[in-house]
Amino acid sequence: MRIGVFGGTFDPVHLAHLVVAEQCREQARLDRVLFIPAARPPHKPERVLTPFERRVEMLALALAGQPAFQIAELEKDRPGPSYTVDTLEALREQHPNAEFCLLMGADMLADLPHWRAPVRVLELATLLVVRRLGWPVLSVEQVCKELGSTAAVRVENVEVPLLEIASRDIRRRVAEARSIRYLVPRSVEVYVAQHQLYRTGAEQ
Repeated sequence: MRIGVFGGTFDPVHLAHLVVAEQCREQARLDRVLFIPAARPPHKPERVLTPFERRVEMLALALAGQPAFQIAELEKDRPGPSYTVDTLEALREQHPNAEFCLLMGADMLADLPHWRAPVRVLELATLLVVRRLGWPVLSVEQVCKELGSTAAVRVENVEVPLLEIASRDIRRRVAEARSIRYLVPRSVEVYVAQHQLYRTGAEQ
């Protein structure tokens, strides 16, 4: 079984997330894609996240109708920051015979040397890399050079329409009482409004 691993805060999940996941599923022939919301992302320690349960509920609404997309709450109760290597290790224990493919943008690939145990990440998963505006896609040779490692690096490039949608922009739009229609699934748009998420001073 070939399993895609798609981590992020998903605060909120938006249409670009879904397009990336679907194109990776199709082009890399994934049997399923696991969306793994981070509890405490190490690269965003200063930002207060929407409660984990709210983000999971929005994901569930967004993924409805695509049985290959599933949510894994592996990081919900894990103490400390949510490191990708720990998540991949846990998934390997659960599915010892599966091949894991880590979905990432070209910007994340460039930042890989600064991750926790990046060489171990490469041992555990194939990298499915999608283009990001303004970021070159590093070659396997460049990745190895940056890491100072000769570890086997498995990289597959996935062609995805360049949709420059960011969760932070969606949050800002909501705070400014602006439209987020067609940036998120309609069900997520309704959920955000019903629960008054991202409004300045609103309870979450």
